[in-house]
Amino acid sequence: MLKQFRGTHEFRLLLAVVGLVIFLAVASPRFLSIQNILDLLTSTAFVGMLAAGLLVVLVAGSIDISFTAVASVAQYLAILAAGHMGIGWFPTLLIASIVGISLGMLNALLVHMLRLSGIIVSIAMLNVYFGLLMFLSDGQQIFSLPDWFADALSWVIGTSARGDPYILNGQIIGLVLSFVLTWLLLNATGIGRQIRALGGNPEAAKRVGFRPLRLNLIAFGYLGFTAGLASLAQAQLAQSVAPNVLVGRELSVLAAVVLGGASLSGGQGTVLGTILGVAVLAIMQNGLILLGISSYWSQCFIGFIIIAGVSAIGLERRRQRRRTRRNTDDPEATPLAGGLA
Repeated sequence: MLKQFRGTHEFRLLLAVVGLVIFLAVASPRFLSIQNILDLLTSTAFVGMLAAGLLVVLVAGSIDISFTAVASVAQYLAILAAGHMGIGWFPTLLIASIVGISLGMLNALLVHMLRLSGIIVSIAMLNVYFGLLMFLSDGQQIFSLPDWFADALSWVIGTSARGDPYILNGQIIGLVLSFVLTWLLLNATGIGRQIRALGGNPEAAKRVGFRPLRLNLIAFGYLGFTAGLASLAQAQLAQSVAPNVLVGRELSVLAAVVLGGASLSGGQGTVLGTILGVAVLAIMQNGLILLGISSYWSQCFIGFIIIAGVSAIGLERRRQRRRTRRNTDDPEATPLAGGLA
């Protein structure tokens, strides 16, 4: 098993993560401090939770980049309801989840009914959701959050030498929960295997009786669900809600998933690869800050990472196809030829 893992994209990505960690640990003593690691996990939770949801849609053979607008709508409505109705944590979470799932499923329905590419539909719906939110909210921010919201789902797990607390917060819990749920969906359920089959070969999936609309509703709905979770995690971190603060972070999420080995044509992608893709981006951005390099460079690096990730995956697939053709053309490599010999 270890030998097989060493030949995978995830193994090479793991080496890149280890290399980045070693370099930054030498360059900045603060990098491996417990507080910096907790801050790193907290700040990357929003992107990581969305990456976990986007992975499922990409594996299903489609794409949806409206998730930041979906998260914005879910966040605004949930926090607005929490403030005006006096509801608690669970109802607020339920509202954000229902809004996210509903908007995600609407995207899947439009893709199916209009027979259009997911990228076209999701770009259009991103603008529709965001435009409606800005119009109906008049761009007003929400600063008055419920008292219970600030410290919800947070525990002190230790203290530093100076007495500062180390806090395990809702962002870190949500990040871990999102990846665990995604792994279970894709690897421990029949639905997950059907989603992967649909992305790998849609026509074959239809012939064996899989229902593409149902599977896409689940995949897009799941992305909407993670968008709802991520929106509340971000609101708790910021301690305010602005309707325009989340839109524009789509490329960071897409870069993390593509870098992790997910195919834009569907059928391929792993939770481990996505975790490592998120880690590379998060560590790189954190390193830029610790080294005093302008954060504007991170956008450049994200673009390069997308190109490098897609190129590396494309080269790997070409090598696999060449190996497959060589095995097919070699009569000694086929079971039939071996039997006749």
